Amino acid sequence: MDPITLGIIVAIALIALMAIGTPIAFALGGVSLLALIYDRGLSELTYFGETFFDRIAEFGFVAIPMFILMGAAVASSPTGRDLYRSLDLWMGKLPGGLAVSNIGACSIFAALSGSSPATCAAIGKMGIPEMRMRGYPDGVAAGCIAAGGTLGILIPPSVTMIIYGISTETSIGRLFIAGVVPGFMLAGLFMIWTMIACKLAGGYNNPMAESVERLKQNVKQNVDTNLKALVRVLPFLGVVAGILFALYGGVATPSEAAGVGAFLCLALAILIYRMWQLGPIKLIMRDSLRESVMIMLVIATAEVFAYALSSMFITQTVAAAIADLEINRWALMGVINLFLLVAGFFLPPVAVIVMTAPILLPIILAANFDPYWFAVILTINLEIGLITPPVGLNLFIIKGIAPDISLRDILMGSLPYALCMVLGILLLCLFPGIALWLPNLIMG
Repeated sequence: MDPITLGIIVAIALIALMAIGTPIAFALGGVSLLALIYDRGLSELTYFGETFFDRIAEFGFVAIPMFILMGAAVASSPTGRDLYRSLDLWMGKLPGGLAVSNIGACSIFAALSGSSPATCAAIGKMGIPEMRMRGYPDGVAAGCIAAGGTLGILIPPSVTMIIYGISTETSIGRLFIAGVVPGFMLAGLFMIWTMIACKLAGGYNNPMAESVERLKQNVKQNVDTNLKALVRVLPFLGVVAGILFALYGGVATPSEAAGVGAFLCLALAILIYRMWQLGPIKLIMRDSLRESVMIMLVIATAEVFAYALSSMFITQTVAAAIADLEINRWALMGVINLFLLVAGFFLPPVAVIVMTAPILLPIILAANFDPYWFAVILTINLEIGLITPPVGLNLFIIKGIAPDISLRDILMGSLPYALCMVLGILLLCLFPGIALWLPNLIMG
C-alpha cells in the first residue's frame, strides 16, 4: 500500500475513534499500535514501549507540571476576583468597560496561569454573571470571556510554547518573548471589538446597575476595595516578572524557573489568601497532577504516532509533496495555516504541536520563514480552534459556567473574536517584527 493511502486510512481511523469519544491519548496510542503491527509485525511492540517512555523522560518536560502547578495555585485562589475588581476600577469608564475589564483580566491571568481553560474558568465565573446582571447581551458576555481565555497559550509563560520549544529544539526563552507583543496585540484587538459591539448593542458606558446617588455614596468604598485587591495581585505579577527575567537573563533554565515559580505562587496563595486548610492544597495538587498526566500522555502517544507515521514513510511523503508545491512561499504559508486551523478544530493544542511542529519546521525553514515567528502563527491558529466547533474547549467551559446561555449565543458571540485572530495573523504576516522585534532586542 502506498504511503498516502495508508496515511488516509490512519487519519480516518483516528478521527473515527475521537468521534465516538475516545480520549485523545488513547486514540493516538491505539491507532499507532495497530499501524505499527500492520506494517512491521508484533516485534514493533518493543519499540512502542521504548518510544513512549523515552520521549517523556526528557528533563525539559519537568517544566510542564511545574508551570501547571503554578497556574493551579493561582486559579484556585481568589486572584482572578481581585484582578477583575482592580481592572474594573480603571477600565469601567470605557464603552462596555466591564467587558473590556474582563479581557484585561484574562490577559494578566493568562500570564499567571499559562492555561486557556484555567483563564476562561477563573475569570468567567465572576465576569459572566456580573455582566449579565448589569444588562450586557449574553453573546458579548460569553464571547469576550471565551476569547480572552485563549490568550493563556500565547502570553508567557505558556505550556504550549514549552512543548513547541522541546519538539523543535528551539529556545523556550526566545519563544516566550516572541509571544508577548502578539499576545497583547490580540488583547487590544479584542478590546476594540468589544467596545464596538457594546456601542452597537446600546452603549453600556456606565456598567454599574445602581443609581447615580448610590454610586456617589459608595465610590470611595469601591475604590478602596479595588486598590486592596490590586495590592494582593501585585506579588503574583512579581513572580511572573521574576520568572521571565530569570529565563531571559540566563539566570535559570525553564525547569528551574518553573519550579521556583510554582513554589512561590503556592506560598503566596497560602499566605495572602489564608489557604491554610488541607482541602484547598489537596485540590491544587490533584488538579495539577490530573492535567500534567493528561498532557504527558498526549505527548508520549503523539510521539509514538509520529514514529509510526515516519516508519511507514507517511510523514516524509507528505512533507515532500508540500515542499514540491511550485507555489509562492506565502501561498505555502496559507496552505499551512489552513491545515493548522482545521487541525485545531478537532485536536487540543498540545496534540497538534507535538504531531505537526517537527514535520512542518523543515518546510518552514526551507521557505525562509523564522521558526519563532511561525510558533506565534501556529499558536494563534490553535487559539481559534479553542472557540470554534466541533471541539471548542472554551465554548464548553463557558456553557458549564452559564448553562442557561445557549451554545448558539456563545458561538455567535465568540466568532467575531476568531476574526480578530485572523486579522492578527494577517498583521503578523505583513509585519513579522511584531513577534520578532522584542526577542531580537533582548536576546540579539
